[in-house]
Amino acid sequence: MSADLYGTSAKYKREEQGYRDKALKLFPWICGRCAREFEYSGLRELTVHHIDHDHTNNPQDGSNWELLCLYCHDNEHAKYTEYEQHPTRVDAGDNNQDLATYNPFADLKSMLKK
Repeated sequence: MSADLYGTSAKYKREEQGYRDKALKLFPWICGRCAREFEYSGLRELTVHHIDHDHTNNPQDGSNWELLCLYCHDNEHAKYTEYEQHPTRVDAGDNNQDLATYNPFADLKSMLKK
């Protein structure tokens, strides 16, 4: 963790512990992605994910937090990073020529009649 990004490392750890404690009291100890359930002994593997990816946005009602296991949390950030590097967007009605044109079920009705 960069000291420039969050002030000092100690300050960030204090803030993180504060919202982590609150999130663990607000939400059930279940990963929001894979639904893995946690007991107190494995709680260190359950992390607080900021939905908007802004670690300074910590509303006390927990509306910007979700509990994720270490693996799902890493995957969530990897998706976010990959999207920043390779943004894609498809709007309804686009006639994108790169789309697949093969339809394996196009003649399904006649095949089922045979």
